[in-house]
Amino acid sequence: MAALVATATCTGHRAVLEASGEVVAGPVLAERVAWLTALMQAMTAGIVGDRWNTRDLDVLAAGIGADGRVLPVKGWMAIRRLGWGCAPGVSGGGTGGGVYVSDRVRRCAEEQAGRMLRAALHRRGIVAAILATWPQDPRRRDQVEWKALRAALPQGVASAEIHNRTRQVRAVLAREGALPGDITQVEEAPRVAAQAVLAAADKQLVTLTRTGDSGAMLRVQLPLNASPASRKDWAWHAIAITLPPTVPTEAELCTPTVRIADGKVRIDLPFQTPIPSAPACGHTVALGLDWGVNTLLTGTIARLCDERVCEGRVCTDGRMLRYDATVISAKLHRLRAHRQHLATKRDHFAALLSGLDTTDTTDFGRDVCDAGDGRRVALERRHRVLALEHERVCARIRHLDHALAWSAARWAVDQAVALGAGVIYLEDLATLEARGVRRGNAALSGQVRGMVIEAIRHLAAKDGVAVVTVPARGTSRYCPRCGEGGSVLRHVPAPDRLGERGWKWAYCPACGLSCDRDHAAAERIAARGLLGQRHTWTAPGTGVRSIAVVAEGNVTRARRPKKPTRAARRARRTRTDVHPRPQARPRNKSRPTPKRRQISRPATPSRTTSSRVPDRRTVPAPVPGTPGAGQRPAGQAPQASRPPAGRTGLVRDPHHRTGFHRVAATPVLPLGAYGGGPPRATPARFAGNPQANTQNRRRYRALGLTWPCRAS
Repeated sequence: MAALVATATCTGHRAVLEASGEVVAGPVLAERVAWLTALMQAMTAGIVGDRWNTRDLDVLAAGIGADGRVLPVKGWMAIRRLGWGCAPGVSGGGTGGGVYVSDRVRRCAEEQAGRMLRAALHRRGIVAAILATWPQDPRRRDQVEWKALRAALPQGVASAEIHNRTRQVRAVLAREGALPGDITQVEEAPRVAAQAVLAAADKQLVTLTRTGDSGAMLRVQLPLNASPASRKDWAWHAIAITLPPTVPTEAELCTPTVRIADGKVRIDLPFQTPIPSAPACGHTVALGLDWGVNTLLTGTIARLCDERVCEGRVCTDGRMLRYDATVISAKLHRLRAHRQHLATKRDHFAALLSGLDTTDTTDFGRDVCDAGDGRRVALERRHRVLALEHERVCARIRHLDHALAWSAARWAVDQAVALGAGVIYLEDLATLEARGVRRGNAALSGQVRGMVIEAIRHLAAKDGVAVVTVPARGTSRYCPRCGEGGSVLRHVPAPDRLGERGWKWAYCPACGLSCDRDHAAAERIAARGLLGQRHTWTAPGTGVRSIAVVAEGNVTRARRPKKPTRAARRARRTRTDVHPRPQARPRNKSRPTPKRRQISRPATPSRTTSSRVPDRRTVPAPVPGTPGAGQRPAGQAPQASRPPAGRTGLVRDPHHRTGFHRVAATPVLPLGAYGGGPPRATPARFAGNPQANTQNRRRYRALGLTWPCRAS
């Protein structure tokens, strides 16, 4: 068993003073929590600002304290062992600076500072690798330069992070005319968030107790004023927390982080849930997923077979699984264009406001200032409206990105569980390189991929499904059927336009494979994972699994066996044909063909429609209840079911579970096994038939097994 760590955000609406029993309202509680976060923010900012230099970062990177011992894993202990305490203006004894804070409050501030400085060491390693392998053209590296950079970088660095750090170095080079020497010259000291990381504290500052399946009690010491001068200015507050339904009853609650958002007390509560541990290797059935541009995910199910039984080492059923988010991506593209337009107008009004702030003392300058008083009010009002609208559009984009990522992840994990896959193989984003300038939906698809893979890891861990990344290079270039050393695929617009250059369809001139490009790539991804799973590497800190070795093999396709119908079973039992031919009529004709009986219909002068017009509607009618919509007639279109109690709107296909009614996703259907499995024994009643199950006899003979007469 393993533990899955997640975080649930709760809200503290009120508290109770334990000393007097007084009820503290929400605004007062938010004010006192803000005083606590402000004290911790000032102490953390002092530590980070004082140690943001090359010499102190080298000392922290060495991992050895002043006494020669290895630095502890906990951040506050490492900070104290190095002698980097809080700023002198904040004291734990109540004398320095006139502010009293306990040792546990200082410990929490030092923990946050230690985490921030160690995170900066990771970015520092990336910048150092980029500077050591600086290319001739930083906008476009060749294969040799990429290989040298990957060798110098820490393992698991994504391409987006490489591009971001390269852009920072280019900005310094353009500004100063020389490459920077360290990360301290590339970026300023990190900004400290106004939050209280209570994970480093003990029961002298905070306690957390679960009061039921959906409730918990948080006890924390808060200051009674902005500048507490003694211990009397601190008091215990009991905050009742309502747990969301995502926190299971068997979960273990951990010490939270407290912050202020939108004037309310937000409590980020981490919890641990016991889950089954997924093995890293030994899988026989896998789900391979390929990243797409308009289609966010394209997958296929694959099975690892014995090469003596099946033609190829990896066998698929040829069924393509697709999560098409074209409509949602287009919506995101429009929202981002609208956000950029609002930002441009906001900056324009800010420039106009700065132009009115003139320091010209001439008569012309004074006239401009006098005339600008009325315009200033209008410009400030419009600037304020544009800034608020820009923030709202940004929040809408974030929420839509989050919903899309978790919807795609839920669909992928449901497909893996329904099809019996024990592992999901994805392209490694660190090795996924895009050519040229990506615009529109292509850029949006790349931005949401990181959220999707994190959501897949989280949801798959709950169901005991492993998630492993494989190298992405060459998955769409070579044919999956030809295998290692196979021919290069020809990308065409459609299967009937093989002579044109395109992108969507893949055609192999050697073996004649013709299928969707993303489907062929998903087959190669699944084959790379299954054939190279013994090279799976697990990161010690994060537990992220990846395969760095490229293992190629041919992929074959086999149909899923259909379940025999009752008529087929009866025909097999009686040894008759399933669909017997009708008896032939005699060829000699002894009498004339009788005429069909004429049906007399009454005359209908009012009938104006033709008899060829169907009496059923073949397209959906307007939704009942909308203005101007009549009664919905019966038709061929799928009818939406009624929503459950407490919900509004229409409920679509329950198999999808995508969360978006405009997402075209393959339904989640549990299917049986297919090619490459163990041979099925012949029943005893057919054992004497020499022509029954010849194929299974050959497969057993190839394996050197004895043919059984009865299924075991």
